[in-house]
Amino acid sequence: MSNKTHRDEKNFNQAALDYHKAEPKGKIEVIPSKPHSSQRDLSLAYSPGVAVPCMEIHDKPETVYDYTGKGNLVAVISNGTAVLGLGDIGAEASKPVMEGKGLLFKIFADINVFDIEINEKDPDKFIEIVKGIAPTFGGINLEDIKAPEAFYIEQKLKEELDIPLMHDDQHGTAIISAAALINALQIANKNIEDVKMVVNGAGAAAIACTKLYIALGLKKENVLMCDSKGVINHKRENLTPEKLDFIVHTGIETLEDAVKESDVFVGLSKGNVMTPEMLNSMKENPIVFALANPDPEIAYDLAIETRKDVIMATGRSDFPNQVNNVLGFPYIFRGALDVQATGINEEMKLAAVHAIANLAKEPVPEAVILAYNIQNLQFGREYFIPKPFDNRLITKVSSAVAKAAIESGIAGRTISDFEEYENQLLDRMGRDEKLVRMMQNRAKSNPKRITLGNAEEYNVLKAAQILYEEGIAYPSLLGDKKYIKEQMERFGINLDVPIIDPSDDDQKENRKKYRETLWQLRQRKGMNEYKAKRYVRQRDYFGPLMLRHGDTDGLIIGFSKNYTSVLRPVLEVIEKEKGVDKVAAMMIVLSEKKPIFFADTSINQNPTAEDLVNIAKMAEMTVKSFAIEPRIAMLGFENFAAISDTSKKVAKAVSILHEKFPKMIVDGEIQPDFAMNSDHLSDYPFSKLGTTPANTFVFPNLESANLSYKIIRGMKVAQVIGPILMGLKQPVHVLQMRSSVDEIVNLATIAVLDAQRREGKEYKN
Repeated sequence: MSNKTHRDEKNFNQAALDYHKAEPKGKIEVIPSKPHSSQRDLSLAYSPGVAVPCMEIHDKPETVYDYTGKGNLVAVISNGTAVLGLGDIGAEASKPVMEGKGLLFKIFADINVFDIEINEKDPDKFIEIVKGIAPTFGGINLEDIKAPEAFYIEQKLKEELDIPLMHDDQHGTAIISAAALINALQIANKNIEDVKMVVNGAGAAAIACTKLYIALGLKKENVLMCDSKGVINHKRENLTPEKLDFIVHTGIETLEDAVKESDVFVGLSKGNVMTPEMLNSMKENPIVFALANPDPEIAYDLAIETRKDVIMATGRSDFPNQVNNVLGFPYIFRGALDVQATGINEEMKLAAVHAIANLAKEPVPEAVILAYNIQNLQFGREYFIPKPFDNRLITKVSSAVAKAAIESGIAGRTISDFEEYENQLLDRMGRDEKLVRMMQNRAKSNPKRITLGNAEEYNVLKAAQILYEEGIAYPSLLGDKKYIKEQMERFGINLDVPIIDPSDDDQKENRKKYRETLWQLRQRKGMNEYKAKRYVRQRDYFGPLMLRHGDTDGLIIGFSKNYTSVLRPVLEVIEKEKGVDKVAAMMIVLSEKKPIFFADTSINQNPTAEDLVNIAKMAEMTVKSFAIEPRIAMLGFENFAAISDTSKKVAKAVSILHEKFPKMIVDGEIQPDFAMNSDHLSDYPFSKLGTTPANTFVFPNLESANLSYKIIRGMKVAQVIGPILMGLKQPVHVLQMRSSVDEIVNLATIAVLDAQRREGKEYKN
């Protein structure tokens, strides 16, 4: 080992100790989930109020799911006999791992966990202990129990308990690797019924994996299973009952001979047992799942160097296609718990397999790409298993498992509306994605033509791909046609959408038409015909002119330029709405609890009281378009005092709004923290906001609005959508410089909704 490697390992080991030792100790904690601030709360939570649900459960045992947390509580149970790669280290030493498993359950599926380490190696005694504590839990996850005892323990507990139970070391690995196998075989263009497989390892995971592959169609006679003594064949003696199932009548005895002419190698044993020569002896497009940790059966780089056609997965996160159990167990238990399943059966496991496999074939969200710092991720040899931080796993896998439980007859309750169930799953995760989902669903119902400027940029191209493939919009790309095509080829983005180059010969007639329009609009404002002819070749003018002439339904521009410079041509070409004196911009901030709206964030430097009235009215209309009741706080750094000049300006705007629009829920001047807090609002009973927090904030000047949302955007504590341009007759929005793919998709979605709203109100030149 080099000095550098030794130093890195030492640093990492110390970091691991520091992480676990930091206050508070451990990785999970119990927090109250009910109010507990008053004596009455405590009397309801405990004595005497707690006696009432106790007796309800005594009379109707099934109501335990109504009155306790049992339905969202899983036990992670181990005796520490087979911990990770550490072996039999005992119950107490296994606790950090079990706490870690609890953390994963919580962050990925919002499932509460108690980790339970049992100091008992006798299988029957262990079973009795688990049975004795089972009434506490809605499900049980067995963890790190050595084979062959693990098989016996799981089987007996499944027979005697009526809650979801799974030994994740067996079935978690089996489910994820089975999903990977389905996709790898598709890439290799091979049928599972025909392939020959070698499984190196005969422990709990290897047995469970092989059985699940057989359930998918793998022929048992095409499997050679190896343990530390070689191939499990008819010559072997003293085999465990589990290994007896995989005896093959063959003269092959060594792993080296077993892999010759095989299609698939699955390693669930120890590192570095496969040599380049062994890999070369496999058939064309060999599938290699080297799942030993931390060292795979053959190193990823060595395998790729040895065979360019290898299709490979490992158990490591630093290589493509990680077989990671976190893709499965949180969501399998989530679905099982939500229908109060009496177990986890084969139908539920297979449903999870297919849900995970199918997800890898769908377009990858930008959030996943950013999380893994991979610019372009698409189904193929380097991506045939979803990434752990793919937020879609909870909806796809949990729903599939819940459906399978219902259809196989082991669910205690049913789900009638799975679309609503998926919304509940996302809400449970503390992300306010409802607004985005709502917008996208509305857009998909009637997609519109949306032109994207700066289409040479990767983020814009990727956004166009998502808009097109998700059916949100019919995108067109505005920019240099030759360069756009080069970039599409470079990034592997295949899109059959219009590419519009203002200088191209095929735009000759449009240039003539647009030039005439621009000259007519601007001839008394310093524009001559020569300038108009030159300007229409510039995308900043060409895009708005397309929109004005109805050659597109919406326009998204500004990715690589200053906001003000891009906005100027828009305002010269696109007219304002009736009654609008000045346009304004709004940002949507998706907090963990609910969306909030900021205005004006981009245009009006120091608005007058009358300007603030205008901004508030446009903000009200925009918020209503999202099916949200606007509650508008006119912000200042004083609460209903009107002492400073800024506060006086805001107070004047509020007075005008109250007089002219008495039905508007608007008030101020008020500080934002007061406007967001029910208790603080109760100090001002005269306010139109009442005690319900505001959701729309009109700032007194551009600096305060712009800085506020940019702090939030920079901290990445919430998703930010916008700026939404308000007050124009047609849907056009100017991006922030270097917007992310998600930001572009979201703003384009809003442009679709805007176009839908205006449909039937044909714009007249």
